Amino acid sequence: MENPSSDEKKTTMKEPLLGNPSKGGFRTMPFIIANEAFEKVASFGLLPNMILYLMNEYHMDMATGSNILFFWSAATNFLPVLGAVIADSSVGRFRMTGFGSIVSLMGMVLLWLTTMIPQTKPPPCDQSISHCISPTTAQLILLCSSFALMSIGAGGIRSSSLAFGADQLENHDGLKKAGALESYFNWYYVSVSFSVLVAVTCVVYIQDNIGWEVGFGVPVMLMLVSVVSFFLASSIYVKLKPKSSLLIGIVQVVVAAYKNRHFVLSSSQSMDVLYHYKKGSMLVVPTEKLRFLNKACIIRDPHQDLTDEGRASNPWSLCTVEQVEELKALIKVIPLWSTGIMLSIAGGQSSFQVLQASSMDRHITPTFEIPAGSFSMFLLISVTLWIALYDRLILPLASKIMKKPVRLTAKQRMGIGLFFSFLSMVVTAFVESIRRATATRQGQSGDILSPVAMSALWLVPQYCLCGLAEAFNAVGQNEFYFSEFPRSMSSIAGNLFGVGMGTASLVASFIMSMVNDVTGRGGSESWVSSDINKGHLDYYYWVLAGLSLVNVFYFVVCSRAYGPCEGEEGKSCWVEQREE
Repeated sequence: MENPSSDEKKTTMKEPLLGNPSKGGFRTMPFIIANEAFEKVASFGLLPNMILYLMNEYHMDMATGSNILFFWSAATNFLPVLGAVIADSSVGRFRMTGFGSIVSLMGMVLLWLTTMIPQTKPPPCDQSISHCISPTTAQLILLCSSFALMSIGAGGIRSSSLAFGADQLENHDGLKKAGALESYFNWYYVSVSFSVLVAVTCVVYIQDNIGWEVGFGVPVMLMLVSVVSFFLASSIYVKLKPKSSLLIGIVQVVVAAYKNRHFVLSSSQSMDVLYHYKKGSMLVVPTEKLRFLNKACIIRDPHQDLTDEGRASNPWSLCTVEQVEELKALIKVIPLWSTGIMLSIAGGQSSFQVLQASSMDRHITPTFEIPAGSFSMFLLISVTLWIALYDRLILPLASKIMKKPVRLTAKQRMGIGLFFSFLSMVVTAFVESIRRATATRQGQSGDILSPVAMSALWLVPQYCLCGLAEAFNAVGQNEFYFSEFPRSMSSIAGNLFGVGMGTASLVASFIMSMVNDVTGRGGSESWVSSDINKGHLDYYYWVLAGLSLVNVFYFVVCSRAYGPCEGEEGKSCWVEQREE
């Protein structure tokens, strides 16, 4: 479908603000940022200890509980993409964010009720006969419904909140857009990072020391504040009307290419072929790569295929050259995108790591111990510190030594991140083998929460390495997508990393289930047994380390096949930064 010209877009976007300067601007930022920040504190505050809640209160084994959390994580990462499509093409960002906030609150309330009402979960285990009653179907439906509602809510909020905040500044006549947006993005990401840190420390500490009722009630209260704060400013928001979604346009290319699959293609440079292109676009002829997609933009009969205004009569049968090239750009990055899946799998083993920390000595002082679910704060701290050091110390120092502005390319940072991910799995496997050997010598099989005479601070290096991996790869991935895609695909670029995390959760569930089934055959103790002192988590980690190493070599192959990126020059590890 032919999109409006840039001039038409500006007129459409500015129109709601003419004569009404009270709409939008920085006055709306506290409400929008608070909405996202409180949602992050609430949702991330529930995640770290959830495996303990499922095992202790619902009597699940570790494999079952971990699979539920993997699926929950996958849904939470996939649904923002669906939310973005619906928001852009139908309901708008304000309604989608508000809908997500309310649904998230409903899910958290439902989960909180499982701690308050005894009938919503199985009765406590009978210690005299070592017997635990499994949850009923109704109890599992109630539990999974709370997870589903929180995932749907996260899909609504995370798909639209950041872009909705940008709408308040991009379309406000009184603001310098570049400086305003930069300030907004800085405050947004600072608030999100701080929120997650508060979640994995304060909220987790409350759950460990006061109980599940208060520990799950606090996120409910925070989410309630999030909903109220967002709707309080409803009258001063800029609420842009939805327009056609880029993702729908990409689907249209696939459909149109399939419909026209019987066309015989000649060279794109042939004068006998007419292509449909957007008015004012530099792309008037498709490239020769993935030529079968070019069939989607061939004009067979101008009188039937085009309207009087020059637009496609049926956008599901005829697309623009720009739409075709956008899909080609997406297909081209898929191999490199897939390399990030293994990084997310390696970094997504938090359920097992919480159980490891629970079985170790977590005391910092004789009276204070770090909650098992709070050790992920070391990952957040290492990410923050490294990004600051890289930007403020390492790059300036390297530039001074080489006497020219330098930086690592996005692909190089992605590769370094994957290597650190491999190292983190190696260290994790070594530490777990030491922990298990210590527990075995002390004869502590049977009670996963029985403390081993080994400090939980042994887990810190693996979290720090995992943080370095994320700092390099995650930031590199996002920069890679934004630099390689045309500006019209910025929404897809912003969602690709989340889709990778969702895919990783499903793949991680498959790997863990396979390991559990294969190693638990014939009555043998599974490597991922609920009793981690009898199982072999170290062997499981070695499997992930091996897959991570294979992934590093796979990345090298994909990187070379992709070719040079925007800004890459020569074969040097360091490249000159282009002057603005």
